[in-house]
Amino acid sequence: MTHPYYSGLGGHPGQDRLLTDRATFTESYAFIPRGAMRDIVASALPFWEQTRAFVLARPLSGFAETFSQYIMEVGPGGGSDRPDDDSEAEAILFVVEGGGVLTIDGALHRLSPGSYVYLPPETRWSLRNDRDAPLKFHWFRKAYQAVDGIDRPEVLVTSDAAVSPSAMPGCEGVWETSRFVDPTDMRHDMHVNIVTFYPGGMIPFCETHVMEHGLFVLQGKGVYCLNKDWVEVEAGDFMWLRAFCPQACYAGGAEPFRYLLYKDVNRHMPLRINAR
Repeated sequence: MTHPYYSGLGGHPGQDRLLTDRATFTESYAFIPRGAMRDIVASALPFWEQTRAFVLARPLSGFAETFSQYIMEVGPGGGSDRPDDDSEAEAILFVVEGGGVLTIDGALHRLSPGSYVYLPPETRWSLRNDRDAPLKFHWFRKAYQAVDGIDRPEVLVTSDAAVSPSAMPGCEGVWETSRFVDPTDMRHDMHVNIVTFYPGGMIPFCETHVMEHGLFVLQGKGVYCLNKDWVEVEAGDFMWLRAFCPQACYAGGAEPFRYLLYKDVNRHMPLRINAR
């Protein structure tokens, strides 16, 4: 099944628009609506050509601490041969629009909407947009937490279409998760999955857990419980949930409600501040 992925970015509202919007930053979560991702907030990154980045999450003391998440927009002919100088950073790329060529240790991979890539630390990679339209993708970065006696993960290049979703037990098929890596694989210290709720689907209790989340709505709409607030969300909105922030949701509308979900996994809890 082919699914659309929200990829609208940039622009600038007119002077006749109201200032009020849904953007919220609290002690337990942040909510960035798609209308806030305008030209004025875009960032530039070293050694990236014809490219801008919309930063959705970054480590902040006292808030969320494990990852950063960008939406990258690479113009025709743009890209980078030196994308990340942090040798300890692992990465996940998920393409939502356009295409390009990813080179990993000399091997070429063609990217298209739905492409998913895992890049371990110290991987030599580059990315170029060889098309006439923009390439847009999510880029997750995390400092890899090595464990003595456990190997690092290998490079993985796959796609949303290549993964069979797993139905959540007891949910009559209305809640499923597309997992790109085996959740029991202890080599991985982060997961980026796609969660899908079909009309009528819901999380039927308030989850409260140690994993923090980055949550980007790819398709559809719903209502999300964030701590004590119920927030209407739609394709293009982003939620950033601190560890233990209560959360639940239910789908709305006639189409599937799908979101890209980051979480930190498979490691002991650090017992010293800044010991991660």
